[in-house]
Amino acid sequence: MAEKQVQSKIQTWWNEVKAEWYKIIWPSKEDLVKETGTVAVVSIVLGIIIAILDYLIQHGLDWLISL
Repeated sequence: MAEKQVQSKIQTWWNEVKAEWYKIIWPSKEDLVKETGTVAVVSIVLGIIIAILDYLIQHGLDWLISL
């Protein structure tokens, strides 16, 4: 009896997963390329900003220590 309940719950879960899967709106190839490019550019810009801040903080602390 308990085994049938487990099977029923698994079947219900799987049917709900399939129903949700068909509701997904997948992005077009153009949208995907555009968004990927945006993420790459933003990542590079933020990396540069962090590198500059790191450099300035490092040299600022070195200057303070040398006083």
